[in-house]
Amino acid sequence: MNRLKDKYINEVRPKLLQELGLKNQLSAPTLTKVVISIGLAEAKDNKDILEKVSAYLKALTGQKPKMTFAKHSIAAFKLSQGDPIGLMVTLRGDRMYSFLDKLFNICLPRVRDFKGVSRESFDRGANFNLGLKEQLIFPEVDYKMVDKTRGMAVTFVTTGKSKDEGMKLLEYLGMPFVKN
Repeated sequence: MNRLKDKYINEVRPKLLQELGLKNQLSAPTLTKVVISIGLAEAKDNKDILEKVSAYLKALTGQKPKMTFAKHSIAAFKLSQGDPIGLMVTLRGDRMYSFLDKLFNICLPRVRDFKGVSRESFDRGANFNLGLKEQLIFPEVDYKMVDKTRGMAVTFVTTGKSKDEGMKLLEYLGMPFVKN
């Protein structure tokens, strides 16, 4: 079993049940999935970029990325409906927990002048969105494969009912939030 999944089952879930006053273990907030997405506006002109980015996204997630396409045509951006504009990966289960363990303990501390993750990026539910400015913080990404640094968005989807439940869940799992 994964180390972070084991920590959730043995430490985090009982703590959340006690703090939130819940009686059923299934009512405790859990992580459902993690979605990693990269927008590639220049992919409409150069199709080779999709292959390069797909290779290192596959290396850092262990899963083949799905290509996303434009839903509408936008003349100002010279974008036609159906053009490839990005890549995304949805992680669940053991792959999700191993990616989070790597993100929390290896990658985020490698960011220069890192003081913590902002607590303001929760949506109306208990889902959290994290934007990373460069992919080079991951140890799987080879510097030789990277032609330019690209950012990515990481979305943590939880079953929590409020922002506080989602924040406690991620904090107990090891998300390095900014200290107040």
